[in-house]
Amino acid sequence: MRPVLNKALLVVALSLPVPALAEIEIPTGPEVGTVTREEGLEAWERMFAVVSHPRCANCHVGPSDRPMWSGESYGRTRPHGMNIRAGESRIGAETLPCATCHLGENSDVAHSAPAVPDDWRLAPVEANWFGQSAQTICNQLRDPELNGDRHYTEIAEHLGHDVILHWAWKPGGNREPAPGTLEAHIEDILVWGAAGMPCPG
Repeated sequence: MRPVLNKALLVVALSLPVPALAEIEIPTGPEVGTVTREEGLEAWERMFAVVSHPRCANCHVGPSDRPMWSGESYGRTRPHGMNIRAGESRIGAETLPCATCHLGENSDVAHSAPAVPDDWRLAPVEANWFGQSAQTICNQLRDPELNGDRHYTEIAEHLGHDVILHWAWKPGGNREPAPGTLEAHIEDILVWGAAGMPCPG
């Protein structure tokens, strides 16, 4: 009986309408070869501060289907409460859809579930960032097999149109935002890419 229910939940979740995404314009960025390796590594350091921050890393848990709770507001690092599992669907279709609580508009109420006008979800398994080193994440981001087969400019474009990523800089309430701004992060990606996507180590 349970496999039938799981399949039904997955069909329902996948058939829900996807809201329009908020687009931001992506700058052209510097030409390849016009940025030094050192400048690229400096851009990467700022990028790593973002991707390793709880606003991003908590849902970039790799093969695990359990989002994490980490950061100052949680006191200690631990898996998401209530035994939440996102399943292979990464949106909780097999158990409890993430959108059950992470629904609609963001709230400033303390300890309320954050939300965006899009499907709340875990990042793909290949985007395994939680607890990983700068070198490991850097190599993931420049590997087409691990980054969704994206050129670095497409990574920047992905940030421009995926509203769930925008939330990291505007998390609402007393939640600590990701460092810097979304626009600065996109610019760093373009600088890093133009420098040849250098990684530390």
